Amino acid sequence: MYLKRPAGGLAFCLFYLASCFTNKYVLSVLKFTYPTLFQGWQTLVGGLLLHISWKLGWVEINLCSRSEILSWLPASVLFVGIIYAGSRALSRLPIPVFLTVHNAAEVITCGFQKFVQKEQTSHLKVCSVLFLLVAAVCLPLCDAQFDPNGYLWALIHLICVGAYKVFHKLWKPSSLSDLEQQYINYVFSVVLLASASHPAGDLFSALDFPFLYFYRFHSSCCASGLLGFFLMLHTVKLKSSTTSGQYAAWSFLAKVITASLSPFFFVMTANVLTISCLVIGGVGEALLVYTERTGT
Repeated sequence: MYLKRPAGGLAFCLFYLASCFTNKYVLSVLKFTYPTLFQGWQTLVGGLLLHISWKLGWVEINLCSRSEILSWLPASVLFVGIIYAGSRALSRLPIPVFLTVHNAAEVITCGFQKFVQKEQTSHLKVCSVLFLLVAAVCLPLCDAQFDPNGYLWALIHLICVGAYKVFHKLWKPSSLSDLEQQYINYVFSVVLLASASHPAGDLFSALDFPFLYFYRFHSSCCASGLLGFFLMLHTVKLKSSTTSGQYAAWSFLAKVITASLSPFFFVMTANVLTISCLVIGGVGEALLVYTERTGT
């Protein structure tokens, strides 16, 4: 059976959908396009809630080795790149397009395994990665809503995601758990984004934001922080309680649901070629899930 632990998996899908939709609403509908502030807020909320959960004994975090913390900092830099570039891209691109480009990060990890680590890679996995690559490359050529800046930030996001996955494969932690890694990511992100908010011009530009004192903006920002935190917790829980293939299947389902429902809530103009690229990307990820499940 492909989808085991339905309660945890369905909760993960729900938080994935809600988090993605809330972020899209703030970025594209309200047009709060100040990523150092928005992502800084989300990581601050996530970090505070994770710290409180740790102190209350709800989660186990043990950061006793300074050397391990320092060794993880390159990944934290990439994490900041992921959320910053992802925020920029999501504010300009439809959710299905963003997710299709995001999935192409697997090209980097697969290429690293095959050409650098010289690992054996099945023809089916290579085929799935090629599907993902073709979909991501052809989308800008077929997109009726083509936004060059949106695709540029999506490319940067893709590179950071791929590099983060490669670093995680190379880095062999002796004690840092997924929650401890995320805690470091949160703290580093808050410090870096807060420091960059003034040089980037976001700090004072946000004062002119037309919905700054509106309830729907405040409630959406609070929801984005809370949903991001709960999504992270459910991701860690699902990864620890299932195999990599089962987690990949749930992740694929969450993306399909999110991408399929998004056109009903957010404006998206698509032609036959655009839809074809999205389908090709979906087929590529489905094949990738199959290879994870079967170990081929």
